[in-house]
Amino acid sequence: MKFNKRAAALLTALGLPLLASPVMAYEAGDWIVRGRIINVNPYDDSGNLYTGAGNLGPGVTVDDDTVPELDITYMLTPHWGLELILGYSEHDVSAKSPAKYAAGVNLGQVIETKVLPPTLTLQYHFSPNSNIRPYVGAGVNYTYFFDEQVTGFLDQPGAQIELASSWGLAAQVGVDVDISEDWFVNFDVKYLDIDTKARFKGVSAVSTANINTDIDPFVYGIGIGRRF
Repeated sequence: MKFNKRAAALLTALGLPLLASPVMAYEAGDWIVRGRIINVNPYDDSGNLYTGAGNLGPGVTVDDDTVPELDITYMLTPHWGLELILGYSEHDVSAKSPAKYAAGVNLGQVIETKVLPPTLTLQYHFSPNSNIRPYVGAGVNYTYFFDEQVTGFLDQPGAQIELASSWGLAAQVGVDVDISEDWFVNFDVKYLDIDTKARFKGVSAVSTANINTDIDPFVYGIGIGRRF
C-alpha cells in the first residue's frame, strides 16, 4: 500500500527500527496497553474576567504541561477498538496582560489546578495486519479539576477557587509501528473539547469573580505499547 511505503520511508529516515514484514496482527479480544509521554497544549480562549470591582479585561491563558499517560484498548474486531485514556496534568492560569485590578495592579497568575480528563474513544485501525498500523478515533471526555488554588495577587486569606467539571468531544489520530512480536512504538495526537467556569470566593480585593474559559488542548504523545 502506498501509505505504508511512505510511512516506512519516513520512519527509516528518522532512524526508527522497522521490520521488513508484518510481525503482529490485531485480533478481536486483544488488549493493547500503551504508555506515552504527552504534551498537553491548550488552545485556550476565554471571556472577560468579571469581579466585584467590574470588568477586569480580556480573560486568561492556560500554560502547557508534559506528563506521562496510560491508555488501554480493547479490540472489538481486527479494525475496531475501544480506548480508555488515563492521566492528569497540572496547569497555571494567568490573566492576560491587559487585565488589571482597579488600582492598576497586574493580576498575573491567578489559578493553579490539576486536571483529570478520562477519555473514551472508538478507534478504527486501517491496517491491523501490517507492521505499521495507522488509526483514527473519536469519542467523549469528562474533565475533572482538583487541588485548585488561588495564586498571585488574588491569593489572600480565605480565598477559594472552584472550576466546573466539563463534558466534551474528543478526536485522535495515531500510528503503531512494530519493533518486535508484541511490542511497538506509538505516535498519537488528540484534541479534547474542554470548557469550564471559574468562580472565585473570599477574595476581599475583588469580592467575587468569575470567568468562562475554553481550554481545548491538543495532546501530542510518543510512547511504547504492548499487545496482550
